Amino acid sequence: MARLFDLHIHTTKGSADSSLSPEDLILEAERLGLRGLCITEHSGPWDRHEFERFASRHNVVLVRAMEADTDLGHMLAFGIDRYQSGFNKAEELCRAANAVGGFVVSAHPFRGVLGQHMRERPYLYRTQPDPLPKVPSDALDHPVFKLAHAVEVANGGTSDDENRFAMQVAGLLKIPLTGGSDAHSTHGLGKFVTAFRDEINTEAEFLKGLHSGTFYPAVGLREGNLRPYTG
Repeated sequence: MARLFDLHIHTTKGSADSSLSPEDLILEAERLGLRGLCITEHSGPWDRHEFERFASRHNVVLVRAMEADTDLGHMLAFGIDRYQSGFNKAEELCRAANAVGGFVVSAHPFRGVLGQHMRERPYLYRTQPDPLPKVPSDALDHPVFKLAHAVEVANGGTSDDENRFAMQVAGLLKIPLTGGSDAHSTHGLGKFVTAFRDEINTEAEFLKGLHSGTFYPAVGLREGNLRPYTG
């Protein structure tokens, strides 16, 4: 039986644009049957001691993480204790993660890339002068894919076309795939999840599961029709 984790969640505790309280997060996760929740706050991971007190009161597996805004787009970082100066550079963030056995995911990499209405360069290409990709093969040389351990190909706040594009790029590069809701309220939680093969009860086991590569993105949990996400 797959262990279901939502790898991308924001709460009112550490993300100013979220309306999802930590308490409501737990209630909705239990209703949906989620095994684990990764709280990826914009401001950096919660204080470890406060997080451990909160986690000890609940049965779901809670993982403290963050979503960093880097020069190569947004990146989910797991296993890093706190936000540090320099993490706005993807290379520095990934170096710090690798030093402690952490794991970094390129989050919603192609959000805005396919939309013609964007006034600003999409996150992934803000510092890259290359033309925006029109087909998946155009994106293969982007430096983020040489740094990140995995690519988020199923993101609840990204269009179907852009999620599909990310999946095609990651497939060509043979990079592991993740799914996460990017929830900022109860309504989006669990829209996309990541299914793990092995039992996970702690953050250490979660990181081991990530590094093992034995996971896949899934969809349909909220509708009671869970299945692998295939784009």
